[in-house]
Amino acid sequence: MHDVIIIGGGPAGLQAALTLGRTHRDVVLLDSGVYRNDPTDAMHNVLGFDGTPPAGFRDAAHRTLAAYGTVELRRTAAHEVAPIDPAAPAGGFVVRTDAGDVTARRLLLATGLRDELPATPGVAELFGTVAAHCPYCHGHEFTGTPVGILGSGPHVARVAGLMERIASRLVVLADGGDLDPQVRASLDARGAEVRAAKVERLEPVTLPGSHPGARAVLADGTAVELGGVMVAPTLRQSAPFAAQLGLDLRESGCVAVDAMGRTSVPGVFAAGDLAHTADFPMPLSSVTAAMAAGQMAAVAADGDLLGA
Repeated sequence: MHDVIIIGGGPAGLQAALTLGRTHRDVVLLDSGVYRNDPTDAMHNVLGFDGTPPAGFRDAAHRTLAAYGTVELRRTAAHEVAPIDPAAPAGGFVVRTDAGDVTARRLLLATGLRDELPATPGVAELFGTVAAHCPYCHGHEFTGTPVGILGSGPHVARVAGLMERIASRLVVLADGGDLDPQVRASLDARGAEVRAAKVERLEPVTLPGSHPGARAVLADGTAVELGGVMVAPTLRQSAPFAAQLGLDLRESGCVAVDAMGRTSVPGVFAAGDLAHTADFPMPLSSVTAAMAAGQMAAVAADGDLLGA
């Protein structure tokens, strides 16, 4: 039986494997090869890797982990997790994968979230390049261009505040929705243009200067060309393991954890954007936050094993 199974080969899982490898824990990292940042051509706001394709970051991480003999990377998908003894979860866990069963004394989930995008035609094709959800991760790439904000929810005002220093102008695509009066007042104060009509589709275009962009075609017969479009996906767990283990969730739908990544089930830890501490208003969707959480959860799992 291994010391720890880590499910998920993104930043949180990779950092957790490194931390445990450095204390010579017997670790198996299960990597399905599917990642939340697959749609993007480059990751940003990661010191030393700003502008690096996500695959390049993972390749560098894999080379680093290869130096640690107690860490094994298995490129296989996990499908089911369960305690070996349901009456004593901390006694160990079994993970069923495409390549067979794996057992370990502790389990660390780093499977992340998936983005359920707005149904507007064209959003999915542009997501990760011209369409994005995080101003900190992708906003700078839209510098000096008109930027659209799709939707009419409360998020619109905050995104407008984050993007006003970056965009040449702000265009809120309310998509047929009604803006709250306070949101509308905030947008007016920032000089944002509001297009109330339903968005029929987004089309790729090339703006002056060969800048990639999008044309928003509206139901009122008008269209607007934009250098970027900020969208607000609905977040879903990308794997069924929280439900299989009966882990407590927060209102966000993410696994409830403490600052060290401990979940409600003894012996199970979680890190990355699938997890949510009470100290934060939302799960943190960034590479650096995921790495920090992966390190903390690994330290907690290691300490838990010391006391076993």
